[in-house]
Amino acid sequence: MTICDRIAAALARHGLLLRGGFHPDAREMALAGGESVGTVLLAGNAGPGMWGQFSANRPAGTDPLDRWSAEVLGAVAGLFGGRAVLPSDGPPYRPFQQWAMRAEPVFPSPIGILIHPVYGLWHGYRGALLFEAALDLPVSADATTRSPCEDCPDRPCLATCPVSAFSERGYDVRACRSHLASGEGEACLEGSCLARRACPVGRDYIYGAPQLAFHMAAFSDGALE
Repeated sequence: MTICDRIAAALARHGLLLRGGFHPDAREMALAGGESVGTVLLAGNAGPGMWGQFSANRPAGTDPLDRWSAEVLGAVAGLFGGRAVLPSDGPPYRPFQQWAMRAEPVFPSPIGILIHPVYGLWHGYRGALLFEAALDLPVSADATTRSPCEDCPDRPCLATCPVSAFSERGYDVRACRSHLASGEGEACLEGSCLARRACPVGRDYIYGAPQLAFHMAAFSDGALE
């Protein structure tokens, strides 16, 4: 069993996945914090698997998911001689979307969320594990280099939002937040972003109702996960 297999097993005990990794170049090492980094491993979730573990061990107070992620990933990284960093650590903030696209086959979607060929839009990155050594990287189960959005001519994600917050020009955050704050935004708050739900990819991985409500509440409060 390789060290990455052991890390994956340790993450799985918390409902998390090892989401690939890469060996950073000099520029990427600077973005990692300036210290010597030989391997960046991404840790995250897909579908509802993480939610049960988080719910059972949810810390009290503000930003519970970030604090749970920091505790879990810090412990896992420490077991293998690494350290953990989170997307919320900063400023300066680390380029997690760039790291994700280096680590596994994910692609920008028309609504901004990275799309995975299996998980669709129903996944996230809870943090990264940094190691000085250049570890043997996990092998991706899907080595595609083509975004599933390229084979989706109808692009329902761009036609579903009630206030047309998503378009080829980008994301109108103000229109989205205003809609959620109005009485007309109840469907989005209760069932998650309608544009996100319209995507046909990865529908087996849609989060459960409590997880959807948690993320939408965080977003509507101004703290996007």
